[in-house]
Amino acid sequence: MENKKCISYVLERVTGVNISHCYQCGKCTAGCVLAEEMDFPPSYLVRLLQTATPANDTRVLCSNTIWICLNCENCIARCPKEIDIPAMMDYLRGQSRQRGYVNKQSQPIVAFHNSFLQSVKQTGRLYEIGLVAGFKVRTFRMLQDVGLVPGMLSRGKLNLLPEFIKDKQKMKKIFAQTIEKTKNKKV
Repeated sequence: MENKKCISYVLERVTGVNISHCYQCGKCTAGCVLAEEMDFPPSYLVRLLQTATPANDTRVLCSNTIWICLNCENCIARCPKEIDIPAMMDYLRGQSRQRGYVNKQSQPIVAFHNSFLQSVKQTGRLYEIGLVAGFKVRTFRMLQDVGLVPGMLSRGKLNLLPEFIKDKQKMKKIFAQTIEKTKNKKV
C-alpha cells in the first residue's frame, strides 16, 4: 500500500506523472545535459520518489537537481515510457518552496525566477533593468557585473524605462488565475 502522505502519491494525482512506470533504464540521465551537475541525476531522483519514504521525499525536495533542471525535455523524448520528468520537476520545485526546503545553492535560481515573474507581472513583458535590480536585491550581489552596464546602455541593449503592454489588467488577471489554479491543485 502506497503511503498517501508521500510526494509520489500526490505527484501522480496532481500532474498525472506515474513514476511507477519507470524501470530505471537510465536513458533520461544519459540524455540530460546537466546530469553531471546534479546531486541526483534524473533516474536516481525518480528512484528516490519510487521508494515512497518521507526521508527520500525530503532528500528530493532539498536537492539542487530540481532547481537546475532546464525542462529541455530531452529526458521525456528519450524515455521509453514517456515519463514527464519536466512536469515532475515543476511540481517538486513548487513543493520545495511551499515546504521551505529550497537548497541553499539554488537560492540564486529562485531569486532570478521571482525577479523575472515580478517584472512580467508589473509591465506585461520583460524589463531587463527591473529584472536585474530585483535579482541583485534578492541575492545581495549589488556590484556583480556593474561594469557591463555603461557599454550595454551605449549600444542600446538596455532601456532605462520599461515598456508596458496596453492592457496590464489582462496580465494581472492571468497571474491571479494561475495562482488560483495552483491553489486548487494542492492536495
